[in-house]
Amino acid sequence: MFMPPVKFYAPSKVMTSSYRMQRQGKQSKAKQSKAKPEAKAYKMADGGGMYLEVMPTGSKYWRLKYRYGGKEKCLSFGVYPDVSLAQARERRGDARKLLANDIAPA
Repeated sequence: MFMPPVKFYAPSKVMTSSYRMQRQGKQSKAKQSKAKPEAKAYKMADGGGMYLEVMPTGSKYWRLKYRYGGKEKCLSFGVYPDVSLAQARERRGDARKLLANDIAPA
């Protein structure tokens, strides 16, 4: 009788900002407005490489993390609430289209 190999998982890690970013889920207007500044800057993921970065000063920036030419890059879409969630998602889509055509969005 064939037994499939058993996968072993590492014990849970201490919650870090990158772990928080992975577990956050999609953004909503309520989550954005409730985001409070902390001692260090942290990220609230939206999906597709886009996130809202909350600074210790309380300012919130829309950013897109992507790779182009083998290097990781970051594109800024503006400051929340001047740039809404819908506008940021639209700009992310435009940037993704440019990347699909091998054009640098920035």
